[in-house]
Amino acid sequence: MKNIFSKMKALHEQRKFFREKAEQGQPLSIMDDQVFKYMLASDTEDSREALRCLLSACIRRDIMDVKVLNSELLPAYKGAKSPRLDVRLTFNDEEIADLEMQIERTKDNLKDRASQYVSMLQTAQIRRGEKYKDVRRTYQIFFLDFVLFPVSDKVPRRYGYREEIEYDLLTEKTEIIFYEMPKLSRKIIDYFDGKADTESLSADEKWCIFMKYRHDQIAKPLIDELCEKEEGIMRAQKQVNKLSKDFIRYMTVEMDEMKNLIELAGERKAAREEGYTVGHAEGRVEGRAEGRIEGHAEGQAKGKVETQIENYNYFLSLLDQNLTKEEIKEQLTLMDLK
Repeated sequence: MKNIFSKMKALHEQRKFFREKAEQGQPLSIMDDQVFKYMLASDTEDSREALRCLLSACIRRDIMDVKVLNSELLPAYKGAKSPRLDVRLTFNDEEIADLEMQIERTKDNLKDRASQYVSMLQTAQIRRGEKYKDVRRTYQIFFLDFVLFPVSDKVPRRYGYREEIEYDLLTEKTEIIFYEMPKLSRKIIDYFDGKADTESLSADEKWCIFMKYRHDQIAKPLIDELCEKEEGIMRAQKQVNKLSKDFIRYMTVEMDEMKNLIELAGERKAAREEGYTVGHAEGRVEGRAEGRIEGHAEGQAKGKVETQIENYNYFLSLLDQNLTKEEIKEQLTLMDLK
């Protein structure tokens, strides 16, 4: 039941996302959370392979298999904050990773949030009676569309627990990685100036460039080359293309539904006018009161829904004029809509 509820919730959010993008007329981008999740956390071979290759590039180790987990992290105690992660997964020997896409700064301290996330990921592994040495490696990875560390051009920035002077690593069980993607713009410029090629890019740099610049027409030759040479990126491209088709299909369905509503409203309006005309004509020709009543009743029945729509739209137009309550009531009285 819980899995069904989660799937329904995810579907509802995806539909809401599609609707908002369709209304805004914006193209889909991997930088959007929903697209990022769809690309890496879908139950398809392309998505799983893309996720495996991306994670392998980030942690610089071979990965044999990946499994996406529930995005909800249960709090350690009642009342504690329960974060919802973008893509939480387990891989190899039950190691844990969370991949987050962040396109803008928030009021939260992102560095502190990263530390909190990785701590919760570790805490969620251990159960009563188990030994701490059995805790698996845990990775917290952020892809940022802004600069968090302006003092350096280094990409990525990797953090662990180290001694303050001699810098020896306390444990290999925890690693936090930040990818500040805007810092890679120099790589794009060098590529198009002929000063560098894709072979000079590291595996994780290729992924960051793909995610940030995929929808940039200027970068299309570079993106096409990455998709041709990198299996994982090619799989990611296929997955996102499928989502783009679903998005176009969604917009087409929405437009068809709107068109049908408009046509239906027009048919109802025509039916109402025809009903009134027939009713009056029959009443005049037959000279009987019942003829007029039947004709008017028929017209009113056919045009009732359309009249309600017109009245509602008129009421909305009054609200848009910022009229007072008394002024709106006066207008509705004049229109016999009170």
